[in-house]
Amino acid sequence: MLSRTAASIARAANPIAPRAAVISSLRTYATAAAADAKPPVALYGIDGTYASSLYIASAKTSTLDTVDKSLKSLKTLLDKDPKLTSVISSPTLSASDKSSLVTEISKAIPGASGDKNFKNLLEVLAENNRLGLLGGIAEKFGVLMGAHRGEVEATITSAQALDQKTIGRLEAAIGKSKYIQQGQKLKVVNKVNPEVLGGLVVEIGDRTIDLSVSSKIAKLNKLLTDAL
Repeated sequence: MLSRTAASIARAANPIAPRAAVISSLRTYATAAAADAKPPVALYGIDGTYASSLYIASAKTSTLDTVDKSLKSLKTLLDKDPKLTSVISSPTLSASDKSSLVTEISKAIPGASGDKNFKNLLEVLAENNRLGLLGGIAEKFGVLMGAHRGEVEATITSAQALDQKTIGRLEAAIGKSKYIQQGQKLKVVNKVNPEVLGGLVVEIGDRTIDLSVSSKIAKLNKLLTDAL
């Protein structure tokens, strides 16, 4: 069942009287913000573009920490209730439905209703039928904030969850590598994906070191196919 908060947001999808039209400048929110400055690291994908634009807009108004807190709260809400993503991603929502959803989401996140940049993001996403990107935007904004704080995130994907001893050894090894510069803080995240079969896939920034069994099998299959 949907959580109480999710159910409240879902009910907001019922038609109500539409509010004033969204300010026309919001339609070019991502483009305008991206043209003014450069985020600490390059991100890719539509969610990366929105995250970068939000970072720039928030940096200008000195609200980076506030927006970061709001997005973390939103990501927690979405992770706890996956059905909520289905609600906000529905392609059948009317303009008034989406307007109501923006209001309800803002109410569900402490402090978000008073944050202009966060509210603008929600309105732009709603207007472009992209509220379903919120989870990805929150995750990528976290990457930008990590870079802003001098952190370097290393994502280690394995078939099964790694124990703390193994993670500690990998963290020590990565920390001594050429990928971590002096003064940077290393943050290691372990993700589980059974499809790697075994071994590891290490991602540091835009670099990927694929040491997985699935990768080796794919290479072997290619060699065999080319030989036949």
